[in-house]
Amino acid sequence: MLYFRGCVVREKLPGIGMATQQILDKSGTQYDILDEENCCGSFLLRTGFKDDALELMKNTLKDLEGKKIVVSCAGCYNTLKNDYKELFGVELDVKHTSTLFNELIKQGKLKPKELFINICYHDPCHLGRQCGEYESPREVLRSIVNLVEMENIKENSDCCGAGGGVKSAHPEIAIELGQKRIEEAISTNADILVTTCSFCLMNLQDACKSKLKKELPVMDLSELLLWALTE
Repeated sequence: MLYFRGCVVREKLPGIGMATQQILDKSGTQYDILDEENCCGSFLLRTGFKDDALELMKNTLKDLEGKKIVVSCAGCYNTLKNDYKELFGVELDVKHTSTLFNELIKQGKLKPKELFINICYHDPCHLGRQCGEYESPREVLRSIVNLVEMENIKENSDCCGAGGGVKSAHPEIAIELGQKRIEEAISTNADILVTTCSFCLMNLQDACKSKLKKELPVMDLSELLLWALTE
C-alpha cells in the first residue's frame, strides 16, 4: 500500500501525516511513502489551469498506477478517483483514510478507546458530494465518541468556503463561509469539530480565529483516532 499524503498535508499540516502513519503502524498495515511525491493536480485543475494540471498529473500517474493507494485529503481522493479516470481512462485503486480506518476497526486491527466527548463532523465537498462517502467517517466517530450532527449534513452540507480556489482568490469570502459553518457546529454544543479534508481543516481553523465569540477546536479524523488509540 502507498500512503499518498498530498501537498497540503506534506507542507502545511504534517500532523495529519504523522497521525496517519502512527495509526497504520499500530494496525500492522504495511505501507510505503514516495521520497519525492508529486502533486495530484487538484488545485490547478479546479482553478482553470488545465494544461498545467494535465502535465503534472501525467507525471504523478507514473508513480501511482498499479498500486493500492490511501490518501488523507478529500481533494486528492476525488482527483485520483474521478479525474484521473475521466482524463486518462485510468481507474486507480485508491481509498480515503476514513474508509481504511473504518475497515481496520471492524477487522479488530485497531481498538480505540471511547472518548467521552461530543464531536461534530463536517462533510467535505470532495469526499461527500463528489465521491458519495458519508458513512465511513461517521462510523469511525461513533466507535469512539458521541457524534452530534449539524443541521446541514451529508449531501446538504454547506461548503467550508475554501474550495475551487476561493481560499486563494477571495480569502475574505472563504473566511465568511467558514465562520457560518463554525457557528453551525457551535450550536450543537460539540467539544470539537472533525473533518477529513486538509483544505477544510485549514479554512475552518482560520475561521475560528477570526472574530468569533467562541472558538471551536478543529481536528482531522486521523488526529482524533490517534488520540483514542493512545489513551
